[in-house]
Amino acid sequence: MDIHLRLEGRRDLSGQIYRQLRAGIVDGRLAAGERLPSSRELADRLGVSRQTTLDVFERLSAEGFLCPRPGAGTFVAPGIARTAVPNPAIAADGAGDWLQPEAVPAHSLEFRGGVTDKRVFPFTAWRRCVNHALRVQARDRGHYGDPAGEDELRLAVSRYLGFHRALSCTPDDIIITHGAQQALDLIARIVLRPGDVVAMEDPGYPPARACYEAHGAAVVGVPVDDEGIVVDHLPPQARLVYVTPSHQFPLGMPLSLPRRIALLEWAQQRDAIIIEDDYDGEFRFEGRALEALKNLDRADRVVYVGTFSKTIFPELRIGYLVPPRTLNPSLRRSKQLADWHSASLTQTALAKFMLDGDFARHLRRMHGLYRTRRQILLSHLRQDLSPWLTPIVPIAGIHLSAMLKPGISESGLLAAAAAQSIGLYGIAGFYRAGPPQAGLLFGYGGMADDEIDAALSTLATILPHVGGYGGQP
Repeated sequence: MDIHLRLEGRRDLSGQIYRQLRAGIVDGRLAAGERLPSSRELADRLGVSRQTTLDVFERLSAEGFLCPRPGAGTFVAPGIARTAVPNPAIAADGAGDWLQPEAVPAHSLEFRGGVTDKRVFPFTAWRRCVNHALRVQARDRGHYGDPAGEDELRLAVSRYLGFHRALSCTPDDIIITHGAQQALDLIARIVLRPGDVVAMEDPGYPPARACYEAHGAAVVGVPVDDEGIVVDHLPPQARLVYVTPSHQFPLGMPLSLPRRIALLEWAQQRDAIIIEDDYDGEFRFEGRALEALKNLDRADRVVYVGTFSKTIFPELRIGYLVPPRTLNPSLRRSKQLADWHSASLTQTALAKFMLDGDFARHLRRMHGLYRTRRQILLSHLRQDLSPWLTPIVPIAGIHLSAMLKPGISESGLLAAAAAQSIGLYGIAGFYRAGPPQAGLLFGYGGMADDEIDAALSTLATILPHVGGYGGQP
């Protein structure tokens, strides 16, 4: 037997011998047909009991790795060794590059976008709702739920959308998902075929772009201006258009009413689908609220997507979609194939949280907190930071962007801020088609008032010393 066996300590001796012999057979160091020492000889060689080696031989024989031949000995079974390959790594196509795991931020002050402040979340009320869900689950004999979601949660979401977004829908119109990202994936599964064209805002939301590319679509970036996506630049062959009309990501402007009408007319004429991602439209601070794009849809072309990640916290992993009724059955089947249904316990707790009024009270409180934080941020941007940054003032959301003036390097500023334990995030990486513009995305949802003030005061001392290359990222 041309293999060296090594035992470490006196624990799990049969397991150690088994794993080493099995590995030798699989990787070809013990060739097919090779005769092994007898169980007694191997036991003597390793200094273990014969019963230990007998157990190993019996296990490997039962699994098909060894062939005992009465009177002849024990031999390695044929056809087990794997063919060696020079590079076992499977190449990826790059569509999921944005999914690389992010390091936990080491900054004490973080302007990360899409983050909520869990320090002010009403966990006492939430605990009561979770306990209610546990009691409900304890009475249940156990079953697989409706792929579209728990009845009570769909009822709560339909009432919420009717009150806050004036969106006319019934519980049967709602499909509950694992966050907005799964909603985007389910839509792509039933709408797109490889090679179909998807139009997206440029700059736009990278996870949505990666989702469509993973389904084989050709993603085309469409420029945005002060009124949102430029409808006249949409590719005529687009099968799907992804927009963030309430709060354009990442720049922040809303899609104007004329553009909304033009987009709906465009989709109707070309039999295209529109995804309306209303990711944080609940928090509106200026002017009259623009109604959801889906409210204007008379041809049933819009899929409305929402999430609780920006109103509660991302770890909840609950989102929802309101599709055209013709797509509802296919989306339910797609959801069932993906994971059958979202976690019933969490859905039941959230339904209780919403139907009891706790969610509405939480939203009202957070609206006031975010309004104050937004004002602190804008005050700095309009005063001590104004020589270097030009804010794009959104009317909604929990982040805003500011463009860097010529002479400031985006990457240089991010590095300088990180050295002061301030987490800043650029917007140049969100551009795909047009030339990237240097700027910053300030997420203020997860930062207290004094933290925003301290971070921006420090930033004002950093900026005069940051060089650049004509404002390039």
